[in-house]
Amino acid sequence: MNTSPAAIHPENLSFLQRHIYAGSGIVLADEKHYLLEARLAPIVREQGLGSLDDLCALLKATQESPLHHRVVEAMTTNETYFFREPAHYQALRDAILPELLRTRQVTRKLSFWSAAASTGQEAYSLAMMLLEMGVPDWNTEILATDLSDRVLDRARSGKYSQLEVNRGLPAPLLVKYFRRVGLEWQLKEEVRRMVRFQPFDLRSRMRALGPFDVVLCRNVLIYFDLETKKDILTEIHGSLFRGGYLLLGTTELGAPVGGSFGRQAVGDTIAYVAL
Repeated sequence: MNTSPAAIHPENLSFLQRHIYAGSGIVLADEKHYLLEARLAPIVREQGLGSLDDLCALLKATQESPLHHRVVEAMTTNETYFFREPAHYQALRDAILPELLRTRQVTRKLSFWSAAASTGQEAYSLAMMLLEMGVPDWNTEILATDLSDRVLDRARSGKYSQLEVNRGLPAPLLVKYFRRVGLEWQLKEEVRRMVRFQPFDLRSRMRALGPFDVVLCRNVLIYFDLETKKDILTEIHGSLFRGGYLLLGTTELGAPVGGSFGRQAVGDTIAYVAL
């Protein structure tokens, strides 16, 4: 038996690549096997196994077990932090939200979607920004989704470590919107109640989720193949109001958005407007 959780036979590498793609749509290139080693090693140890090969054998011997979902979840946990890519929040604060407040005067409703929410920092950053802007007492909804139930449970708790609140969160907002709970910081209820979390696979139909004024789908498309990217962007377009805004990560500005979106410079970033 192999003694290192990192050891894996090429055949099993291919098996895990297929398994993860089927469960999430994520394309894991051969040269990124180190991600498998880093993210699946804890599962190997928890299961009392000796290697990734042993984990593959267990997966092959079982069908639709919780372990299958845990392996996929482990590979979909992506880094996030408060107010990531500040130019997006500046564009929202200075241009996009003032425009929406003007055009939505009749309905007095605003709807946002954080489409790859992870542990919630993106959605909560948006909520705090809205509170800081003194947005009128409108019907404001923030939907935050992720494929992983585990990270969504963390997001709902609104609890973050000292390291997590040190990354991107301005000190005045920490003092204003968080309270210390043991070694962690917990968001106050006024922020948490602004966000609704639910599991969602981005390869699914999206129209029933919306319509939205703004969709943030940042730093997630890079993990999909070209056809899946196109399908996701088509579905996002269908989930937006006409004239609604899509914000992508700075690494995804070359995404195949197609002619259904107009590209618009907003401050120091680019937004895509649903035509």
